[in-house]
Amino acid sequence: QVQLVESGGGLVQAGGSLRLSCATSGSIFSMYAMGWFRQAPGKEREFVAGISRSGDSTYYADSVKGRFTISRDNAKNTVYLQMNSLKPEDTAVYYCAAPRRTLVVPQRVEEVGRWGQGTQVTVSS
Repeated sequence: QVQLVESGGGLVQAGGSLRLSCATSGSIFSMYAMGWFRQAPGKEREFVAGISRSGDSTYYADSVKGRFTISRDNAKNTVYLQMNSLKPEDTAVYYCAAPRRTLVVPQRVEEVGRWGQGTQVTVSS
């Protein structure tokens, strides 16, 4: 099974940028579509971005389109989330997610088979 470890979170001012990384274990990373989710205090966990196994296809929540970019490096077993033009409403714990079914880009919580431990992103106004 794939293990997921996020990094790159922190405190940033509105309009700033952060890049999250999710390092995975095992040589089968390239077999998995991957996703990022987030959960703000008092809110349900929500889909942010997803990427196919090859990286050719990407998907975004409407709230982050044009500001966030998901990418992957299969040689490094790592998936990234570049976040630009950050807003206070982006404040949340961000989770890397591997799907239950390797081909399916996870866009719903029910489609996720494994979560990372999460990394906090705080955007100040």
